[in-house]
Amino acid sequence: MQAEIITIGDEILIGQVVDTNSTYISKALNKIGVSIYQITSIQDDRTHILKALEEAEANADIVIITGGLGPTKDDITKKTLAEYFDDELVQDDAVLDNIKRIWKAYIKRPLQQVNIDQALVPSKADALMNLYGSAPGIWFQNNDKVFVSLPGVPYEMQYLMENEVIPKLRKTYKFPYIMHKTLMTYGLGESALAERIEEWEDNLPEFIKLAYLPNLGKVRLRLSAKGMDRQVIEEAMQEQIQLVLPQIVDIFVGFEGEHSIEALIGEQLVKLGKTIATAESCTGGKIAETFTANAGASAYFKGSAVCYATESKVNVLGVSKDLIDTHSVVSKEVAEAMATQAIDLFDTDYGIATTGNAGPTKGDSDAEVGTVHIAIATKDKVYSEEFSFGKHRVKVINKAVNKAVEMLQKEISKK
Repeated sequence: MQAEIITIGDEILIGQVVDTNSTYISKALNKIGVSIYQITSIQDDRTHILKALEEAEANADIVIITGGLGPTKDDITKKTLAEYFDDELVQDDAVLDNIKRIWKAYIKRPLQQVNIDQALVPSKADALMNLYGSAPGIWFQNNDKVFVSLPGVPYEMQYLMENEVIPKLRKTYKFPYIMHKTLMTYGLGESALAERIEEWEDNLPEFIKLAYLPNLGKVRLRLSAKGMDRQVIEEAMQEQIQLVLPQIVDIFVGFEGEHSIEALIGEQLVKLGKTIATAESCTGGKIAETFTANAGASAYFKGSAVCYATESKVNVLGVSKDLIDTHSVVSKEVAEAMATQAIDLFDTDYGIATTGNAGPTKGDSDAEVGTVHIAIATKDKVYSEEFSFGKHRVKVINKAVNKAVEMLQKEISKK
């Protein structure tokens, strides 16, 4: 069973709006066993929409369209769908009642004709009630194909997918079972990891596929299985995971979707009764952000000093100016002093510090762009490593964040 997603809107094509709808719809469909054949973004243009609908019908069993259902003249999706299916628009009284309810409760202004016209739906379609907005979803069933048109507003689309589209699809089709399991690894590159598990990968069952998803110091291994027998899929997946885990035990940090590495570190810290703080220069607070994104982080994450300028390292953290003058602000000595001072400043058990040149210029140090020192401190020791992360600023920062988290995880795992 295959689906195609069509997003309609010039705002997507010019980069004004990021298409998050396709991501959400893809995940929702994949959970019920529908594979995505293609995602297409097109203009608010009648000819373009008609062409995309024709191509999607040839490609897929299910076509999900978002956007172009608003009240203004540039929203032409509904009219174009009616044309494609040789249909006409008629007023749906239930949709109109919903629009009146929204206007009475929230808008508190007289209904305009353009708003009333949103109750017009193709006569051959089923209206999907949108309790969060005035534009209904539209469901066409043409022989064995289903076309669904949804509002482009993300929370309206999500409501309709969850409460209308997915339940209706389940009643219409019998879907295969799809299972994904993603193993997270840190500290080994994609090619080295692939070489290590090559024999295991070569012997995977035909219905289980492996994908490598590398990202700046970490690699995710995504196993995907598909079939009609759920028990067979789940047992085979578990068997393969048990076979590969001993081969990656030194770099495996957990399963994606269950916990991030930062959440796993948080659980370890809570179990140990320990806390952490960060002192960040070149990473600009991003390490702190990765921890505080997790609910309950206040139980183990006590604070962060983002000391970007050299003087803030002296005035806020209390790093010795003589130390900086002697060794440079981007140095092993300064990184270790920052980590130690973070422990003192926030009264924690662990301190993480970064100092480096992310670029594009060298700033207050002569160290080459891409040079980063990362330090980990405890109550009784401190150590650091020097890295060269290249010359792309964003890449340098993100690799530094990932490496710092990896170093901390390894340190805590010693306990």
